[in-house]
Amino acid sequence: MTDDEQRTERRLERAILDLLERRDPAATICPSDAARAVYEGDDDGWRALMEPARRAARRLVTAGEVEITQGGRPVDPARARGPIRIRRVR
Repeated sequence: MTDDEQRTERRLERAILDLLERRDPAATICPSDAARAVYEGDDDGWRALMEPARRAARRLVTAGEVEITQGGRPVDPARARGPIRIRRVR
């Protein structure tokens, strides 16, 4: 991973935590919320940040900061397929 990629992933981690901090404690966000917050353009280039945003969320799960959910229930990030949501650890 390049230095730029590492910086982007750290920015995504911060964006996830910042977005959750500004929401109700029980609220969730989509990885796309973080991707859009970090992307600096005004087109749909944020889509390229979706997998990095999911990786950032998985690192935050490992750190005990957030949970990844599907259908409102926490899931193992390694097994999550399809749309996910991110929320603070309860």
